[in-house]
Amino acid sequence: MCLACPDDGKQHGSVMLGIPRRYSHFVFGIIQSGLTSLIAAGIASWPAGSAAIFVGHWMASWLIAWAAMLPIVLLAAPAIRAFALRLTREERDPRAGSQA
Repeated sequence: MCLACPDDGKQHGSVMLGIPRRYSHFVFGIIQSGLTSLIAAGIASWPAGSAAIFVGHWMASWLIAWAAMLPIVLLAAPAIRAFALRLTREERDPRAGSQA
C-alpha cells in the first residue's frame, strides 16, 4: 500500500508520507535535529566501555538531546535563514549581460 496514494491501491517505487509541503519546515527540523543530536550523542558516548554500555548510553543521550534540540531548531531556523539572507546577496546571471 502506498502511503502517498492510499486510495488507488497501486504500488509505487518509494513510500512517501504525503505530508503537505507547507509543513516541510517542520519535517526538515525533525530530520536535522535528529541527525545532529544522534551524531553528537554518539561522539559524547564514545568513551563508554563495552558495546552494550555504549549503545544504551548513546540512545538515552540521543533522546534527551533530540527532545532539547527539536524546539530550538524549529524556532531558530527561520531567524537563522533570515539572517543568512541578510548576509548574502543574489548573484547576477552572467548570461543576462549588462542592461543599460
